[in-house]
Amino acid sequence: MDKLEKNKIYPSTLYLVGTPIGNLSDISERAIKVLSEVDFIAAEDTRNTMKLCSALGIKKELVSYFEHNKKASGERIIARLLAGESCALVTDAGMPAISDPGEDIVRLAAESGVAVTVVPGPCAAVSALALSALSTSRFVFEGFLPMQKSERKKRLSELSREVRTVILYEAPHKLRATLNDLGDALGGERKISLCRELTKLNEEVIRTTLGGAVKLYEEKEPRGEYVLVIEGRADKDESENELNSLSPEEHVAHYEALGMAKMDAIKAAAKDRGISKSEMYKLLI
Repeated sequence: MDKLEKNKIYPSTLYLVGTPIGNLSDISERAIKVLSEVDFIAAEDTRNTMKLCSALGIKKELVSYFEHNKKASGERIIARLLAGESCALVTDAGMPAISDPGEDIVRLAAESGVAVTVVPGPCAAVSALALSALSTSRFVFEGFLPMQKSERKKRLSELSREVRTVILYEAPHKLRATLNDLGDALGGERKISLCRELTKLNEEVIRTTLGGAVKLYEEKEPRGEYVLVIEGRADKDESENELNSLSPEEHVAHYEALGMAKMDAIKAAAKDRGISKSEMYKLLI
């Protein structure tokens, strides 16, 4: 792509366009240009995107692309791109393809030889991280926790050992259950920033601990979409020293309480102590 023509709309190109997460003024000039000039827009919810386009004075063909139609719709979109049309992909808010079915069409475009470029825009996860007052040097984005019980336990167990700052998304009606699960798995003293309704009129950032958050929302009704930014586990050496001061039985019980199966708990405890699994077995006899 010619650098001098970077803002030109090219045929057979998929444009990933970041849109506001709450404040319309956050839309970029380039995003408006792309949305105005592509042949069509693929949207997670065409009703929401129609409102955005109407506010911007844009009249453009909208096609639906979301989790439950992504295979069939994705194939149709790629066919149109291969035929020479241009398309802007948007999600309801923020960057498409981030915790979003857009990742599948980007992969399909890459496999089909379709050019893909990005028009950067707001991202709730990164915005919340910047506001969190927690470490931003290393972080991991987890999206939404699994709903299936066994998968959820496994993920929480993994997060309990994560030393990087953790970013999660959560809906208001699931917030209390998620905070309880996080508190049980990670410990009530772990710091958390709950970022609600970012860039909107009711934006709020609550900086507390997991235990404090659980207590707060026993009385406070969760409202709006949340980004949870959680402190990583304390320094590995320090944490392992604390665990190694436990008896072998207590050490294994610690991991079992986080949702691990007995065998996995023994393996994790052995790793902490720098011994083999068979040696750990002997200590438990």
